[in-house]
Amino acid sequence: MTEHSHDHTEPPSDLVLKVKALESLLVEKGLVDPAALDALIDTYENKVGPRNGAEVVARAWSDPEYRVWLLEDATAAIASMGFVGRQGEHMTAVENTAQVHNLVVCTLCSCYPWTVLGLPPVWYKSAPYRSRAVSDPRGVLAEFGTELADSVEIQVWDSTSEMRYMVVPERPAGTGGWPIDELIPLVSRNAMIGVEKARTPGSSVDP
Repeated sequence: MTEHSHDHTEPPSDLVLKVKALESLLVEKGLVDPAALDALIDTYENKVGPRNGAEVVARAWSDPEYRVWLLEDATAAIASMGFVGRQGEHMTAVENTAQVHNLVVCTLCSCYPWTVLGLPPVWYKSAPYRSRAVSDPRGVLAEFGTELADSVEIQVWDSTSEMRYMVVPERPAGTGGWPIDELIPLVSRNAMIGVEKARTPGSSVDP
């Protein structure tokens, strides 16, 4: 796996240029309505995206009964919040604790719960991540800046078309009594994949 910068999920600049060129060509040829394209992008980035999962996690942090339901039947618990759709039909939620840290990967392709995590990052689909997350999970976590004590067990979950996983990160210290809308920004997509921890209060939020 290549070394990651602070913004781990930013796609390579050449990929961005190619996408922009293709978008411009499709619009110029009249094959795509720019407004419809913007609406689609907004849906996956902001609605069918990481904010959905962050809402799920924040509710689990705040509501003990919902947390139990989420860990027992994530598909139903997530659907109860209106987050349903393709790639979100079969869900399992796994919880990080002081003793256990969970990491999600898809070793065969890139199975990923779009309904709660949005678009999969480029690195998640890469062969190095898919192999090293299994063979050297502690090393992969370190590359994302996530250092764990040797006593912490790392469990790696392999997503498939039959079951997709999301991580419920540990709730950051100092957030007791916080309302859900203040907890949501602490939950990043990377934390719900398991490569990072939830943000701490006062930490910077990646764009």
